Amino acid sequence: MIRDVASANQLTQASVMTCFRFIPLALALTAAGALIACSTAPAVPADSVASNSTAKADDMAKMDAQMKTMHDIHHKMMAAKTPEERSKLKAEHMQTMKDAMKMMDSMPSPDMANMDAHHKMMAKRMEMMQSMMNMMMDQMPAEPAH
Repeated sequence: MIRDVASANQLTQASVMTCFRFIPLALALTAAGALIACSTAPAVPADSVASNSTAKADDMAKMDAQMKTMHDIHHKMMAAKTPEERSKLKAEHMQTMKDAMKMMDSMPSPDMANMDAHHKMMAKRMEMMQSMMNMMMDQMPAEPAH
């Protein structure tokens, strides 16, 4: 019986060692496959890249202008003297935020061919969303001290 356990132990060790020998091979094949996939990505025509970058620059400029409009109205609203003036500006401010959301929804998602442009567009979207959240927080009533 002890002999059976010993031979089973040797068999298990042999299968584990065989498995460990194939792990580096599997990793090497996976890495090679990934490198081949990256290096054989379809070429993007130059005119499409140029028109894409122009469209993205236009989109970025539109987002900047929309954020400036939102900030201007927000500052006016925070400086308003009367509740009526504040209420009117608040409605206008909410409309500019809705317009900003509509604008972001209508913009095509950046393509993955130009990762730099993709990163810039995503950063601009995050900046716009953060700005809107901060503006909404500014409009909330202050919490009473406990």
